[in-house]
Amino acid sequence: MEVSEKAYDEIVDLFARGSSTRQILGFRPSEETQGRARYLLDRSRSAQLSEQEAAELDRFGQLEHMMQLVKARARSYVDATQ
Repeated sequence: MEVSEKAYDEIVDLFARGSSTRQILGFRPSEETQGRARYLLDRSRSAQLSEQEAAELDRFGQLEHMMQLVKARARSYVDATQ
């Protein structure tokens, strides 16, 4: 399984467990996922990405964007209840 696919699984598991708003706000990808994303970003900066790596980096970007939106919404819920 590709690391970017594992990243999807980590997010799906977060929601499938019925995580609280605070758990969602505290979510961080696994060290393996973070390491792979850093590796791909470094290769991208030096223009060494293969087509497959570029697609994987794009998937990481999509996941990051989605989680930013989820966390922003979660923060607004926390702020509204305080």
